[in-house]
Amino acid sequence: MTRRLLPILLLFAAACVSATAATGPVPAPKVDAALAATPGRATMVIAGGCFWGIQQVYQHVKGVIRATSGYSGGTPDTAHYEIVSTDTTGHAEAVEIVYDPSIVTYGQLLQVFFSVAHDPTELDRQGPDVGTQYRSVIFFANPEQQKIAKAYIAQLDQAKIFNRKIVTDVTPLRGFFPAEDYHQDYATLHPNEPYIAFNDAPKLTALQKTLPELYVAKKAAAK
Repeated sequence: MTRRLLPILLLFAAACVSATAATGPVPAPKVDAALAATPGRATMVIAGGCFWGIQQVYQHVKGVIRATSGYSGGTPDTAHYEIVSTDTTGHAEAVEIVYDPSIVTYGQLLQVFFSVAHDPTELDRQGPDVGTQYRSVIFFANPEQQKIAKAYIAQLDQAKIFNRKIVTDVTPLRGFFPAEDYHQDYATLHPNEPYIAFNDAPKLTALQKTLPELYVAKKAAAK
């Protein structure tokens, strides 16, 4: 796998910069869904670089039931790691998050996305990973998700929360295809791999420090 063969110094350099390039704390969205009155299940799909780290972050977010690594943006026949890695499929490495909307809101999950999960100002890359499969995307499943996502991006850009303009795409969800089993829980199972230690572990630490009210120690399921 290409990302595991990258020079250690490059990985270390990527980890030493801010995870999101934010100029300060990322505020909660002004436009958001209300907490549901009763427990249930809702789904969001996002992409922002390697799915290993994003999956691990959301597995430790309050109210998340399951976070699954996979592919979105392309067709079912090309939803395979080796093909997606050719940067020709339209897929992004994505994570499907199933959560209880009576515990955490869609907007709060987006706050995690923009605060600690990735840098939304990097176009078609994240740190050492380059290509459209590593682009920043919010795949909305309904008009409410679209409204919240677009309003939040506008809010953050207007407030100049980041050093550069947010390039996150907001696009309809056409399908989500779970990744191969060896990609599930990858960051948890390989904490000492240089890529994980330098690029993904700091994201989980940042979640604990930056959004402690949303962090839970118990890990949610992967599939």
